[in-house]
Amino acid sequence: MGSDPQAAVTAAWRHESPRLVAGLTRMTRDLALAEDLAQDALVAALSQWPREGVPSNAGAWLMAVAKRRAVDHFRRGDSARRGTETLGRELEEADRLDLADAVDHIEDDVLRLIFLTCHPALPPESRAALTLRLVCGLTTPEIANGFLVRDKTMGQRISRAKSTLAEVRAEFEVPRGAARGERLTDVMAVIYLIFNEGYAATAGDHWMRPELCLEALRLARLLAALAPDEPEVLGLQALLEIQTSRTRARHAADGGPILLEDQDRRLWDQLLIRRGLAALDRAEATGRAVGPYVLQAAIAACHARARRPQDTDWVRIAQLYDVVGEAYPSAVVEVNRAVAHGRAYGPDAGLAIVDAVAEDASLVRTSLVASVRGDLLERRGDHQAATAAFREAAAQTRNDAERRLLLRRADG
Repeated sequence: MGSDPQAAVTAAWRHESPRLVAGLTRMTRDLALAEDLAQDALVAALSQWPREGVPSNAGAWLMAVAKRRAVDHFRRGDSARRGTETLGRELEEADRLDLADAVDHIEDDVLRLIFLTCHPALPPESRAALTLRLVCGLTTPEIANGFLVRDKTMGQRISRAKSTLAEVRAEFEVPRGAARGERLTDVMAVIYLIFNEGYAATAGDHWMRPELCLEALRLARLLAALAPDEPEVLGLQALLEIQTSRTRARHAADGGPILLEDQDRRLWDQLLIRRGLAALDRAEATGRAVGPYVLQAAIAACHARARRPQDTDWVRIAQLYDVVGEAYPSAVVEVNRAVAHGRAYGPDAGLAIVDAVAEDASLVRTSLVASVRGDLLERRGDHQAATAAFREAAAQTRNDAERRLLLRRADG
């Protein structure tokens, strides 16, 4: 994990906090307490690792410390004797094992946490915010920026969501039957949200957070095993397998982004592509109506099957985006549709679509419209307008790596 203790703590927390909070929530049945215990473990790491060195298994160390804090907490309360006994037995068992074995290897703890944050008692925006906080490890200001609200407003929203879960006594279990089906759409949405934050980070210096992509893919596979006959669940898995296959080709040696058409496709992970195409085949073989994830996976498959950028079937991709746009209309879909039409039918066709949604409220504080307009204008040969568009996009993005790329494109 490196020799810098401070950096090691930061990296360990970013990687382990979802599992830590999820495992502690399972044990304590109290989300707020689980977060507090995880924070206590973080504080302990900040204090001890610089003096004692970085442990070989940071996640196990954090979990062991958090468990001890949990036992201390319950021993201070008269009403939690049963919880104390359970935690005490687990802690004694952990102490008899190597530290590497002290982490709870309950594979679906994080998936359970997502089902919890997607509880129907919470409004959709609170579900997404709470998931970004607990599973993605984003800070409240980062989430607030993504939702275009003040930090204080987002902090209150997250706090209210936790209180609501406590008030309704939300169960930390994967629901069964109809109750599972009712939450499935929201669970898929937040897994996709996690993936997107990893695939193109909304803020910071790094273009990607690969650990979030891999965690989202792991969760999508678990969900597909849980609901193997649901075409949209299989579509989500297919989409994430294919998108993740490009990870090594998406960034340069300095960490800067490499756009799809400039990627070395020999670096694409063929095993992940085969898994994605197989999941897509299973989704389509169900014979049931498909939704946005299957359609997006079909679009990703068009790219995956093209050995060279010029072999891409952009007409097919444009047709698929037309279906998505009609069935699931949104401004973001329209921008993606503009890219596809610009490749399939010429840049003017793409510009007509993107200009029609340029003032949409969901896009005005993002770099998406300006960056796509810049690309289409450049393809049309209008280099002066393209430069202005790329500079506008660079001023709007909150991701430093993307900003550098946009400025390079502006400079030609």
